[in-house]
Amino acid sequence: VQLVESGGGLVQPGGSLRLSCASSGLDYYTVGWFRQAPGKEREGVSCISTTDGSDEKTYYTNSVKGRFTISRDKAKNTVFLQMNSLDPEDTAIYYCAATTSLSAASMTCQTYGMNYWGKGTQVTVSS
Repeated sequence: VQLVESGGGLVQPGGSLRLSCASSGLDYYTVGWFRQAPGKEREGVSCISTTDGSDEKTYYTNSVKGRFTISRDKAKNTVFLQMNSLDPEDTAIYYCAATTSLSAASMTCQTYGMNYWGKGTQVTVSS
C-alpha cells in the first residue's frame, strides 16, 4: 500500500497549484487531502468518497470552498487537488490519505477516519 504525493511548491498569493496523489495496492472508498501548518493540528481539507458503485461524494472544509477542487482518475489510481486563489494561510504540508472502510468519519474528512497516509508535500504561499 503506497500513497505518493506530488505537485507542491512555492507560489505567490492568488496563484494556483495542482497536487496529485498516486495510490497503489488497494481499492479505497475514500481518498483525501489533509494539511498541517507549523504549530497547528492536522486538518482535513477535502475528501472524495465512492459510496455506491460509481456515486461519488466530496467534502471540503469551509476555508477552501470555492477555491479548491478534488477529483479522481480511477483508471490511473490518482486523486488530484486543484488549488486556486491561494492564500498565505494555505501554507502547510499537504498529506494524501485513504481508507478502505467507508464511515461518517472518512466521508467528512476526519484524520481518525483514514488508515493510510503519504509522506506529504510542502505548499508555501508567499510573495
